Amino acid sequence: MQRLKTRPQFQAVLAGSTLARTDHFALHCCALQSVPQAPQGDAAPLFPVDGVWLGAMLPKRWAKRAVTRNAIKRQIYQVSTEMESSLAPRAHVVRLRAGFDRTRFISASSDALKAAVRTELRQLFDRAQAAAAARTGSPRVQA
Repeated sequence: MQRLKTRPQFQAVLAGSTLARTDHFALHCCALQSVPQAPQGDAAPLFPVDGVWLGAMLPKRWAKRAVTRNAIKRQIYQVSTEMESSLAPRAHVVRLRAGFDRTRFISASSDALKAAVRTELRQLFDRAQAAAAARTGSPRVQA
């Protein structure tokens, strides 16, 4: 799995479709072939390698503390590595779209917060897999 690193990569994926949503996350994706191969004035392709690309986007608006953003990012990359076989060879961005309740998760990097994030991320990837299966008309594969 490759990680998104540049602003044009993130912009290209966010301009694509939204595969799935949960209460706190949204999963955006775009086909690698539908993206222009080079931004203006740059000779390098935007996605030089075919396969699964993944990025995480956590605005300070929804996770104010850096320790919380870093903990959530680690959970995103860990769960996506576990679910990599169910992801299509496309570029994906997991975007935090709502904050976690600070009265419920008092510590910025608690085990309870990490478990809640992992559970919701698995739901997000399961919904994305179900949506992809519905589009192609193929039965859902149980992992």
